[in-house]
Amino acid sequence: MNTHYYKGVKVNSLGIPTFLLGDNKKSRIKNNRKRSYYNISFGSPFKNNQPKNLLVMYDIPSDMKKERDWFRRHLIKFGYIMIQKSVWVGPSPLPKDFLNYLKEIKIGDNLKTFKLEKSYPIQK
Repeated sequence: MNTHYYKGVKVNSLGIPTFLLGDNKKSRIKNNRKRSYYNISFGSPFKNNQPKNLLVMYDIPSDMKKERDWFRRHLIKFGYIMIQKSVWVGPSPLPKDFLNYLKEIKIGDNLKTFKLEKSYPIQK
């Protein structure tokens, strides 16, 4: 059976694109995925009004967008406040199992933490 292409799209002998005919669409989508795992979720060990005395700065590459977004969501969950896009301040210390997991998903080396001498003032 000859395979025909029209403008880079695989077509049948009548010139109809084969993706319109339902040819293994699910398997194509599955093969195009980069990662098939989901990052685990951590609960916040902090109380609502704990002093914000830890500065977190990170630079996670754009090819790790899923991990970067996951990390931002957890900072919010932990009660952190965004100062700039990649600079956050919140309670300390970050949980050890959370930090270990960051190293496991290979973003642990892309962040730095700094303990503040005074608590960050919260404006309301």
